[in-house]
Amino acid sequence: MLEGKWTYRSYRNDSDFVGKDAATALAQIMDEGVLDLEMRSTDMFGGGLGLGQNHALSLEGKLLGGDPVQFSMIGIGIAGTPTAGWRYHYHGQLGFGWPSGVDQIPSLVGTVVRVVAHGDHAPAGVTASFIAVQHRNPPQPRLRRRSALTIGL
Repeated sequence: MLEGKWTYRSYRNDSDFVGKDAATALAQIMDEGVLDLEMRSTDMFGGGLGLGQNHALSLEGKLLGGDPVQFSMIGIGIAGTPTAGWRYHYHGQLGFGWPSGVDQIPSLVGTVVRVVAHGDHAPAGVTASFIAVQHRNPPQPRLRRRSALTIGL
């Protein structure tokens, strides 16, 4: 259900209209990367969020049930990288699947909170909304699945 690769973007919760100003619209994106998730049991999952330039989080999550299915997950920075000491909490759900939707791609929607401050411009408590869209062409199955944390994202 959540397994696979997803393009992840988090957005600043700013209600101001951007109009046709592309730079202002782009500035609303707080972060983007690739979620790589795998189920570890019927209700537990894990994986990573690769954010580029040696920035990544290790993820552990739990399905919470519901319709649509909800989930919570925790992202922890990786020792020896610029994200060491980071901690984020996520709460989300599967995007609604339209019965007559044409070529709809599965999505995850939710919110994220920065639990631990990192730097003067990244205080704890900051929240953002996120959307993740599942990759259309998943990679061929492998005997041992590579994580987003190990492929240089």
